[in-house]
Amino acid sequence: MHLELSVRSTGEGPPLVLLHGFTGSADAWSALVPRLARGRRVITFELPGHGASPVPDDPASATLPRVADALVRELAALGVRAADWIGYSLGGRTALHVALAHPPAVRRLVLEGASPGIADSVERRARAVADAQLADAIERDGLDRFVDAWMAQPLFATQAALPVELRARERARRLRGSAAGFAAALRAMGAGAQESLWPRLGEVRARVLLLAGALDVKYGAIARAMAASLPGARVATVPGAGHAAHLEQPDAWLDAVEPFLDGEPAPAATSA
Repeated sequence: MHLELSVRSTGEGPPLVLLHGFTGSADAWSALVPRLARGRRVITFELPGHGASPVPDDPASATLPRVADALVRELAALGVRAADWIGYSLGGRTALHVALAHPPAVRRLVLEGASPGIADSVERRARAVADAQLADAIERDGLDRFVDAWMAQPLFATQAALPVELRARERARRLRGSAAGFAAALRAMGAGAQESLWPRLGEVRARVLLLAGALDVKYGAIARAMAASLPGARVATVPGAGHAAHLEQPDAWLDAVEPFLDGEPAPAATSA
């Protein structure tokens, strides 16, 4: 089944693809696109079940390998054969699939708060069960209840320090999604549904920047573990930020990402 993906394109120059996280949309990057689009063509996709991208009735049609194929196909339709890629969380797992399945399509790769999946098969099966239960709950209880619970989880605790207006905007953005879309995306692309890519990291040929918020202990550790297996990868941390570093500290995030995209040496790891 053909996947439909909503896409926006801004600016001119070397192409840069942005992939949001779970419950995200193209609007999640809105504060960053104006600066990123200076001298670049910024291409922002919405993953299946998010924004204007529907999810097929059959979750097997929207697995991450199939999404990766669809992204490359959509880029080719835009006249783009190779690009730099930035993926956050779910978007990072997706971008990693692209880098492995379509190496010529990925020049530089920025993975923010992302992982190659769950290595332990028992843990992965347990996560699949938990993801299925959450998907059922989203459909049963509705979007408002899910969004409030999602934003209240410990992974996003550092966002309590953000301005009230920004937090309200993020909640409103998520509420523009749909319960059916988020549930279907979770079943198709959740960490429990994904094959572990840890054994394949050595196959990545793109230059890689592994980015994590300095306050995101879990994904900072994952980034360092990934760097040990990714040829030439660099790790950078964003001071004062948690899991969504691009949201919490956008200027520091840009200061870490732009030199890497411009071809300069990736920033060395820092600490808060």
